[in-house]
Amino acid sequence: MQNIIEKANQHLVQTVKRFPIVWDKGDGCYLYDTNGKKYLDFYSGIAVSCLGYNNTRYNEALKNQIDKLIQTSNLFYNAPAIEAATRLCKLAGLERIFFTNSGTEAVEGALKAARKYAYLRDGKTHHEIIAMNRSFHGRTMGALAVTGTESYRTPFEPLIGLIKFADFNDFQSVLDCVTEDTCAIILEPVQAEGGIYPAEPDFIKNIRKLCDEKDILLIFDEVQCGMGRTGTMFAYEQYGVKPDIMTLAKALGGGVPVGALLMSERVSANSFKAGDHNTTYGGNPFATIAINTVLDIFEETDILNNVKQMAEYLEQNLDKLVAKYDMIVSRRGKGLIQGLECREPVADILTKALEKGLVVISAGPNVIRFVPPLIIGKDQIDEMIQILEGCI
Repeated sequence: MQNIIEKANQHLVQTVKRFPIVWDKGDGCYLYDTNGKKYLDFYSGIAVSCLGYNNTRYNEALKNQIDKLIQTSNLFYNAPAIEAATRLCKLAGLERIFFTNSGTEAVEGALKAARKYAYLRDGKTHHEIIAMNRSFHGRTMGALAVTGTESYRTPFEPLIGLIKFADFNDFQSVLDCVTEDTCAIILEPVQAEGGIYPAEPDFIKNIRKLCDEKDILLIFDEVQCGMGRTGTMFAYEQYGVKPDIMTLAKALGGGVPVGALLMSERVSANSFKAGDHNTTYGGNPFATIAINTVLDIFEETDILNNVKQMAEYLEQNLDKLVAKYDMIVSRRGKGLIQGLECREPVADILTKALEKGLVVISAGPNVIRFVPPLIIGKDQIDEMIQILEGCI
């Protein structure tokens, strides 16, 4: 394993501080490194591996598609993509979809669609977008421009302009940013990288009302909190509102890189035209068969019900840690995206957890993030709590 790490450090661009582990395989909710050590997974590839690992149904579907066709480009139709589009649009209540390769690419498309919508409405090209402090939307120039952490943005400026930042869960802060040039408001229903902060219901409802009144497009970034993570297929369903545009990725393909940009018929008809946007790999048969298989398994196993039950059990156990240890400030989260805020940086706890065979990650320097596979059970939660408490 050390030989692989040394070779990696010679050739990989060092944009990520990696843990000193080389993964070899996975099974269920467990990962194994190349030395054969077993780890309980409570990070699922950063909320990607919703079905866990080595799911036979999922693996066979991908193998079968490899034998048929992998890539065609968007110049032609393919059946898996059309099936995935039909199913996702129905589930989301949004009529149109554009498949991407990642979450950040989906956000780029969302920003472009919002600007084009406003341009066709009034012919102007200086429209403003309101984003949230603490938010995270990706690392490309557009997605980074609406990411609410200044230190991420500063080295790469100038980014796309006319972006304003409001405070999450502070509606007055949003109102203070609105002008006649505002074309969109983008937010995560649950801020993930920013520290696991769920949106308050009144905040979401007031923003939806504001957008309706002023013809501002509401964009929900559900890249991390979507696809069953919060106990409903999409987090927005728990707020009684619907976005004009929504972005998805991570768990969407169960491990295969794929994202999606969904929008209403109104937005679609009044934004993108032929030639405005495209991607070579988007919606290829391999990626979209992964989406269809994830949706099949969700239905067949009633995975949303498991998320609801296990989320309640996880919350109860995390709350016990909050009550027991002064170093833990609070628990925040929704469904199976949970965080423990601590009074000091959590890096040492994460390192000790790895030594003991538990994979958890942070959401900011002081928050331990829990995003296990959606198939997690009570036995795995008990095991996690026991290991984590030993590390604390």
